[in-house]
Amino acid sequence: MAATLIDLTHPVTTGMPVYPGDPEVELRPALTAESAGVNVLSLHLGSQSGTHVDAPYHLDVTWPTLDGLPLELFTGPAVVADLRGLTTRTEVTAEQLAPALRLCGPGTVLLLATGWPRHWGTDRYLAHPYLSAAAAEAIVATGVRTVGVDALSVDPTADPAPADPEVAALLAELADEHDPVPEEAVLAAHRILLGPEGGGVIAENLTDLTPLLQAQSAGLPIEVSLFPLRLTAADGAPVRAVARIG
Repeated sequence: MAATLIDLTHPVTTGMPVYPGDPEVELRPALTAESAGVNVLSLHLGSQSGTHVDAPYHLDVTWPTLDGLPLELFTGPAVVADLRGLTTRTEVTAEQLAPALRLCGPGTVLLLATGWPRHWGTDRYLAHPYLSAAAAEAIVATGVRTVGVDALSVDPTADPAPADPEVAALLAELADEHDPVPEEAVLAAHRILLGPEGGGVIAENLTDLTPLLQAQSAGLPIEVSLFPLRLTAADGAPVRAVARIG
């Protein structure tokens, strides 16, 4: 039986969804065949645009940059955790991951299937499920160093700031009245997976993982490649994510 290749990458297009506050994506002709004899695109995008990977440097300037990581982190046999029954802004627990984690070990790529690609391009895409700190710690304990998710982030994503400056100022004032959030609680799953103990990478904004879940149920082997652009001293980069089934 011939292997099947499945593209898990969102197309890079002008105005595509990005993490709140990240650079907007714009593609426009720089040269055209009509005027210059060749077609060349001008690209404007952030390192975290679309389907991408995070390097440890994304969280801490003392942690490894993208170009300092071994290529082995970006490919390997995959195990898919079925989390499609979760609802808006649900925390994923270690217990919910346990069936998938029993199949994992060093070198495994763990993929989190939340079903959230169905909300791509809508406001609800920001309200995805996310990993609890305990779930992230359980992943690291298996020896897994590569985690991918079909959502915007492995941590909760806040709603964008209100466009009205007065409303934004009021919310900021209310936030200042409360105790500051400890640093370790901000992007907690990122810090655990990317930090010195985890030492891994995170792929985000994968497309629908249902075909991989079906293949896994059928007992077919799955391999995933998440190779990023070779950006120097980068926090991350877009990838062409591809699964090989069979």
